[in-house]
Amino acid sequence: MVNMTLAVPKELHSKMKKYSEIKWSEVARKAIEEKIMLLESEKDPWRVYAMKRWAEEGVDAHELFDF
Repeated sequence: MVNMTLAVPKELHSKMKKYSEIKWSEVARKAIEEKIMLLESEKDPWRVYAMKRWAEEGVDAHELFDF
């Protein structure tokens, strides 16, 4: 695994210190993973098709993915 340095505002750091039992690196890692998944899903051909259809025809693209 690679190490990464993250800067947070002092006020946020003070709030984080109140919850010392939380593994903040794990929280950050999961947030980054979720963001990557979202970005990659935006490039999914089916999602691109759905969004294009929505833009052209006014069809709710999200309905195309409800199963």
